[in-house]
Amino acid sequence: MDWYLDTSDLGSVGWLRDEVDLYLRRHATASSDVHGGVLVFSELATNAALYATGPLWVSIDWTGRRPVLSIHDLGPSFELENVEMPDVTEVRGRGLAIAADIARELSVRTKAGGGARVDATLPVERAEEVSIDPRPRERGSLPDAGEASPAGFGKESFLRALVVQLAQELERAHGPAAAQEAVAQVGSDIGARMEDEFRLATAIVGELTPEQVAACFVRLKHAIDGDFYVLEATRDRIVLGNRRCPFGDVVRQAPALCRMTSSVFGGIAARSFGQASVILEERIAVGDPQCRVVVDLRPDAAVSGHVYAGSHGAGAEDSPFA
Repeated sequence: MDWYLDTSDLGSVGWLRDEVDLYLRRHATASSDVHGGVLVFSELATNAALYATGPLWVSIDWTGRRPVLSIHDLGPSFELENVEMPDVTEVRGRGLAIAADIARELSVRTKAGGGARVDATLPVERAEEVSIDPRPRERGSLPDAGEASPAGFGKESFLRALVVQLAQELERAHGPAAAQEAVAQVGSDIGARMEDEFRLATAIVGELTPEQVAACFVRLKHAIDGDFYVLEATRDRIVLGNRRCPFGDVVRQAPALCRMTSSVFGGIAARSFGQASVILEERIAVGDPQCRVVVDLRPDAAVSGHVYAGSHGAGAEDSPFA
């Protein structure tokens, strides 16, 4: 497990503490000192965030019986000799002593390029897990052999195959609803960032007009090799057609990926108009020759599509343009 922390936001340490807590609890035995392990992380990460310059990189290697926490920073190195609890009148300085007392092992070394790496063996043991032996696929895997160049598969082929097959596996293991929910969340997160890029490129601040929203949709889809075009853009609705799916014909093997389009479009429109409903009337993914997507902007519309509220999606609150 690997994480990146921006130390300009000390709140990110608290967020990652919760992530580490959940991760350890998912895999630890019932008798493990998970609280102690989380405390070691919290003290070391907070200490690094306060004194280091630049970001932190945090990883947990749990290939052995106990997890080993590693924190890399770009700050000054330090020694672990004679680590003692400071006087009770001191405000700071207890973190390293607490971590040293709880961790099974604690070490620090100076990185060759500057900064320090702290390793701590946490007081947690891994529960026995069931071995996973992937079954042979019943249909051809992606990417298709014909996509390879003389040097092998390119990044685009690899990433497209990765997304499509992850959606397929989610659907196989947990059902179509779970696959669509995961894809919708990813689409919402990505859509917020794409909207920010569009606003920067066009210098637009405030609510987007229907024409601007439609232009944003077309821009972001063309950037990933889709062939979307505007059929209608009014205050009531935006209608788009599409002649080519960014995922290519393989989208028919994972139609849940259409929720990516739905959540991207719905989230962007809802942030400007308060609510949006997306209806995927025609889809290449289910055998139609083209896609037809209707984004209904009427707040009181009685529709059967996917409904998105104005605060929907990552970035709605923290966007500089919201």
